[in-house]
Amino acid sequence: MMNEIEIGRNKRGRRSYSLDDVAVVPSRRTRDPEDVSTAWQMDAYHFDIPIFGAPMDSSMSPATAIALGKLGGLGVLDLEGLWTRYEDPTRYYDRIAAAADDDVVELMREVYSEPIKPELIRDRIRELRDAGVTAAGSLSPQRTQEHWKTVVDAGVDLFFIRGTTVSAEHVSSGREPLNLKRFIYELDVPVIVGGCATYTAALHLMRTGAAGVLVGFGGGASHTTRETLGISVPLASAVADVAGARRDYMDESGGRYVHVIADGGLGHSGDMVKAIACGADGLMVGAALARAEEAPGRGYHWGSEAHHPTLTRGHRVAVGTAGPLEQILFGPSVAADGTTNMVGALRHAMATTGYLELKEFQRVEVVTTF
Repeated sequence: MMNEIEIGRNKRGRRSYSLDDVAVVPSRRTRDPEDVSTAWQMDAYHFDIPIFGAPMDSSMSPATAIALGKLGGLGVLDLEGLWTRYEDPTRYYDRIAAAADDDVVELMREVYSEPIKPELIRDRIRELRDAGVTAAGSLSPQRTQEHWKTVVDAGVDLFFIRGTTVSAEHVSSGREPLNLKRFIYELDVPVIVGGCATYTAALHLMRTGAAGVLVGFGGGASHTTRETLGISVPLASAVADVAGARRDYMDESGGRYVHVIADGGLGHSGDMVKAIACGADGLMVGAALARAEEAPGRGYHWGSEAHHPTLTRGHRVAVGTAGPLEQILFGPSVAADGTTNMVGALRHAMATTGYLELKEFQRVEVVTTF
């Protein structure tokens, strides 16, 4: 049932819910956390935990992506970021971390004006492959046509096309837009696309042949899309709507399953628990991993929106350092704020509600606290 409310005499809107507005309900059965499995699989690739490192320079370097992969997750490199513009971007990280708040936007625009180098895209992906982890990289829709061949030829395993909003039907009067359906059909690697936030948009993305869709607008704590563009869909409702599209697309396609990945606004373990409870298969995490000692951002977090050349929709935020990456994922926790031992928190939530598998946990009862 659609829960519409009247905004004014000429406009109605559907009430939607953020992750803060919902909570998971315990059931009649409980389990031991040690018996719970957080493993899942996308295409031929198996992961021990449902956590993806968001393709953001502040949280994912090649070394951090490798470390996350060895811990059972997936690190996704931003193939338009510092690591494909500079052979060694260390000093640029230092400059961004040291910049005053009033100067950081202009500094970022300067730093990110360096051209992307195809040979560095190739080298970064091969670095991941040589380390024995799943190699994943991300391009924006605008850059995909320019660099996709380099990415695929380098041996990428999972290819992400990630933007603030990605549609299956982009219309442009000035250039030939990316035809997602044809593009995905012609590739030999699984493609994950997004963001999207509605049932209809997700269903159309699924029909392109995508292996997964990203739900949300990315960025989380570091983006200001709502303030600058007025665009925002609360994540709990968005994930539930896209999970509904996944169910209906399975019926439409004769059983083809498309993975739903919550993207953005997952800074604490409780957010991750509730995103899966609403229907997510995987979790694209940025700020939570930017707090790791191994993260390249020096205790700061930012996304590609923060250095847009003409319309900044994000900023550099101080997230601090919570501990080593392994401690952030597997504990022990050092504070009762959900920033460390995130996988342990997910296990406990699943055990408390009686579920052993992530897919089963999507059926857990939730209540609204709105």
